[in-house]
Amino acid sequence: MAVRGLMNINNLFLSRMNKSWLIKSTTEIVFRGASTRFFCLKLGRSNDALDNENYILVNNLEALGVDIRIVRQRQPGVLRKQITNEEGLKRFLQAKGADKETIASIISRYPRAITRSYQSLEERWEIWRSILMTDVKILTILKRSPESFFRSGNNENMQENITFFCSLGLMPNNLCKMLTRTPRVFSNSVELNKQMVDLLCEICLSLGGDNPDDFVKQLISKNVFIFLRSRKQVKANVCLLQSSFNLDNEELLTLLHGQGGDVLDLSNEYLKKTLANMKEKLLSHGCTEKEVDMSALKHLRILYLSPQNLNDKIDFLLQANIDIEQIAKCPLVLDKSISTISHRIEELEKLDYNFTIHGIGILALSQQRFEIKLEKLHCT
Repeated sequence: MAVRGLMNINNLFLSRMNKSWLIKSTTEIVFRGASTRFFCLKLGRSNDALDNENYILVNNLEALGVDIRIVRQRQPGVLRKQITNEEGLKRFLQAKGADKETIASIISRYPRAITRSYQSLEERWEIWRSILMTDVKILTILKRSPESFFRSGNNENMQENITFFCSLGLMPNNLCKMLTRTPRVFSNSVELNKQMVDLLCEICLSLGGDNPDDFVKQLISKNVFIFLRSRKQVKANVCLLQSSFNLDNEELLTLLHGQGGDVLDLSNEYLKKTLANMKEKLLSHGCTEKEVDMSALKHLRILYLSPQNLNDKIDFLLQANIDIEQIAKCPLVLDKSISTISHRIEELEKLDYNFTIHGIGILALSQQRFEIKLEKLHCT
């Protein structure tokens, strides 16, 4: 109604205009650039989309406190559905302890949640509860990532995945960790997850390992994100680690049992880029190839840092008169933000702390351990 009213006002306004002015304006519109015409067409499509929305559903969601603007951005198709379960979802979540704001936030961020039946929701909740044990823990995950719970309605597939992972010898705390950090793994087909496990077993055996089952358990416990990558990607990363550090099979197997597993979920291109950048950066400041390799192998998770982030941290430490050799020997310090490193250096300089004598390991400590260490230094 508001749109029609606006159109009537515009028509009345145009009818009273001077005709020569109207002809001039029309000419300008006809010859206006393509970008303006595209904008007008886009606006028209947007209006058509709004006209196709289920207005009763929109009103119901607004009454629940749902942000319709976010819904239209994320999953606009939901608003055109004629059969939904928003009231059932509200009652279900309320029964589990969710307040009005939480329910509104969940639906706003993952609108398809209102398409799940009450029975499906109850079945999925019981499956999650068998792992997480309490409703509070499940709600905590839903608040952080509603997609993890509502993304798939295939409860049978999820239960089969749980059975499969249990057959690998994973303990309840492992499954809890997986469900908390990577719930999408349980939306994979069981066959897809089996293929990844088969690949990991093949890698272990090809490197001379004699206990592939234990190898798989260790890798999954350390880095379940590998199930979100393709087999090709994971295999390429294993080959890259071996070739980049000139490792024999036994050395590579030992690395994968340790920190090597931490980086297998990175994209192969990103891993290549960050590894090449780290080597170039350290070599350019006088480190030897051996020192660079030892530094990377000491803390492989440094390869998660973007090239720019890594370079900025190294440059900052060098400007603070810390030697490149010290940085290479203690790469763990690069996990800290520049602001944290800066603050700690300032605090230590007040105490005349000598990094050349005592090293820079103190900069890499957890906040609690750093404060304890600082207090001891104040007392000496």
